Amino acid sequence: MADTRTKLLDAALETLKKQGMAGASARTIAAAAGVNQALVFYHFGSVDQLLAAACEHGSQQRIPLYRDRFAAVTSLRELLDLGRELHAEERTAGSVAALAQLLAGGQSDEKLAAAVVKGLDLWTAEVEQALGRVLAASPLAEFVDVSGLAKAVSAAFVGLELYEGVDADGAAQALDALEELAALVAVLDELGPVLRRTVRARLTRSLGPRRRDQ
Repeated sequence: MADTRTKLLDAALETLKKQGMAGASARTIAAAAGVNQALVFYHFGSVDQLLAAACEHGSQQRIPLYRDRFAAVTSLRELLDLGRELHAEERTAGSVAALAQLLAGGQSDEKLAAAVVKGLDLWTAEVEQALGRVLAASPLAEFVDVSGLAKAVSAAFVGLELYEGVDADGAAQALDALEELAALVAVLDELGPVLRRTVRARLTRSLGPRRRDQ
């Protein structure tokens, strides 16, 4: 049976999904948790601090559901396919709605913004591990900042999830474009050794190799 703190964290997320930031009061969250609203302040100090904690809690609850699938990814295309699946499943679960509310609230609340970043970083770490693995044998590996790319991928999917709410066709088109990019990377990986050396040389002249110690 969940303890009071966990009940309040889960209830805060459910309240965000159903009522948004405007409905996330101590009273509504406590009612959803089935506890006295005074316990919100006892455990978290304020509603804002509860919402900040709920953001990280939500990521910690959801990420294990996908960890094995991230670990099974062997190509950029497979990573994007997993992104599509994750996107659909998290939208159905209501997590996207909660994230949208937290992102909006974080624009004017530094503590909440920091918590949102921390929650997103947990997802980004999974993406970074998968990217590092699938790009390791690619001629692009020495030119790519994997950590930065992982953040870009996470930011792109967050943006797409929010964008889908106002332009579903545009969001689908953007995902299709990412898959086309993944196909180009796959073609590059399949080039013979001579062409791979040529591509690497051209990239070195254009971009310069990324230093491993940076």
